[in-house]
Amino acid sequence: MVDELVLLLHALLMRHRALSIENSQLMEQLRLLVCERASLLRQVRPPSCPVPFPETFNGESSRLPEFIVQTASYMLVNENRFCNDAMKVAFLISLLTGEAEEWVVPYIEMDSPILGDYRAFLEEMKQCFGWDDDEDDYDDEEDDY
Repeated sequence: MVDELVLLLHALLMRHRALSIENSQLMEQLRLLVCERASLLRQVRPPSCPVPFPETFNGESSRLPEFIVQTASYMLVNENRFCNDAMKVAFLISLLTGEAEEWVVPYIEMDSPILGDYRAFLEEMKQCFGWDDDEDDYDDEEDDY
């Protein structure tokens, strides 16, 4: 009986050793796969944002078109963050400084409906800071010919 137990214990030790070796090999394969996956993800993952974060706008009329293009481009590539007009307007407001920031304060204080209407907010900005829509209309007419 003791001999049988010794043989059984020996067999169990041999099986344990074989399983330990197999486990080590599997762990090494897993490590290699994780490293390969990380390498592949670095190759295929697009940059977090191909459009740079917009610059602030202080009310300088000549910079308004640039500001609107920058913010619109940024919101377009990050559309999941800017899912409604209120979010878009809030984003624009967060980038206002100086005269432009002073301009928006009364709208915020009276909780104006314009704060939830992106297009209307842009039109107000254009009107206040000197965007000449007449030039745009003239350019559009020329394009029609």
